[in-house]
Amino acid sequence: MNKLFIPTFHAKSVYDIDLDKLALLNADTLFLDLDNTLDSYKTKTPSVKAVELVRKLELAGYRIIIVSNNTGNRVKQYASALGVEYIPSIGKPFKKKILANIERLSLDKNKIIMIGDQTVTDIQAANRSGLTSILTDKIVKEDQPTTHFNRLFDRPIRRSLRRKNLLKEINSYGGN
Repeated sequence: MNKLFIPTFHAKSVYDIDLDKLALLNADTLFLDLDNTLDSYKTKTPSVKAVELVRKLELAGYRIIIVSNNTGNRVKQYASALGVEYIPSIGKPFKKKILANIERLSLDKNKIIMIGDQTVTDIQAANRSGLTSILTDKIVKEDQPTTHFNRLFDRPIRRSLRRKNLLKEINSYGGN
């Protein structure tokens, strides 16, 4: 198993993450993937569920930044409606734009958690960038056409992660 695909933690969805367990990771910034992590790629504006989650995370003290491979207009419209920062066309699984934005925003990469639904983009990008990661399951069945290709690789990687017991559940985390 390529270590680049192994997430730090796993959760059924971003909506199922226990905030008390998340707090144990001592992060102050969350890089949230958009499509199939927060909402369907067909959703132009945030769902009520997404709005409520982001408000809870902000109240808990997290800086929320949507990081997406999707285009600027899609990400801007969604993030603006949520009132959060965003970085479109981030180039996951590569680290160049991620690290450049971490520096530009004066963030401490040891205090960032990347949360996303794909091993081949989100988790690989987090690992290449030295970030803590939480892999989620996709929240809706449909994917963008480009994501269908990624899922051909993602499915066997997930099976291998499960078989080798490499998916540590965030909600079972006890610290350290």
